Amino acid sequence: MHLRRVKLHHEKFPTRHFYPFSLEILQKTEEIVFKSPVTFFIGENGSGKSTLLRAISRKCGIHIWHGETRRRFEKNFYEDKLYSAVEVEWVNGAVPGSFFASELFQDFAQLLDEWADETPDILEYFGGKSLMTQSHGQSILSFFKARYEREGIYFMDEPETALSPRSQMELLTLLDKMGKAGHAQFVIATHSPILLSCPSAVIYDFNKIPIAETDFKSSEPYKVYREFFHSLDHTILKG
Repeated sequence: MHLRRVKLHHEKFPTRHFYPFSLEILQKTEEIVFKSPVTFFIGENGSGKSTLLRAISRKCGIHIWHGETRRRFEKNFYEDKLYSAVEVEWVNGAVPGSFFASELFQDFAQLLDEWADETPDILEYFGGKSLMTQSHGQSILSFFKARYEREGIYFMDEPETALSPRSQMELLTLLDKMGKAGHAQFVIATHSPILLSCPSAVIYDFNKIPIAETDFKSSEPYKVYREFFHSLDHTILKG
């Protein structure tokens, strides 16, 4: 465990009328306590889980890769300002780490190839070959296996989006292994019931106001998938 607690200072909210500061869940949540090496954030799209994840990551001093962005006619000035109202409490001081999001990974993989032109040995850190020469899912797993073997805190935003169910199970095994080893901590926003089944993980539900803990079988992703397969079984029997 590296990160102990995150506090939201509502008096530092610059506005209550623009996203994400307009979200009731952020206005009414005081803090999130980290009790396990693996913590999940779940909730519907727009609930604020990914926004808070990025804010915490930024407050921890972790760089978030950004590719080319499209110009928007109406820019929300407050969209990336949540970190300014976040306080992080470490267990024994800050540690290095990384932020992962599938849509940003391609930019990182391309940069890695550019660095490898001058320092070829850098690829040994990521499985010995270019991430660009592998499929998207394979390159992401190569990155996970190389990066998460090291001490640090790791933020992941919906890592399942580029992974097959079997690859999600590989990531699940890695999370369980590294969490038990005691030197890596993970904070993950996800919709995947496969990842949520990680033993001893703590799940925070952003569908509740304020944010509250829930258990695996009470989580929305688990219930939705269970209901789907249950209805599918009945359809097949009727057919």
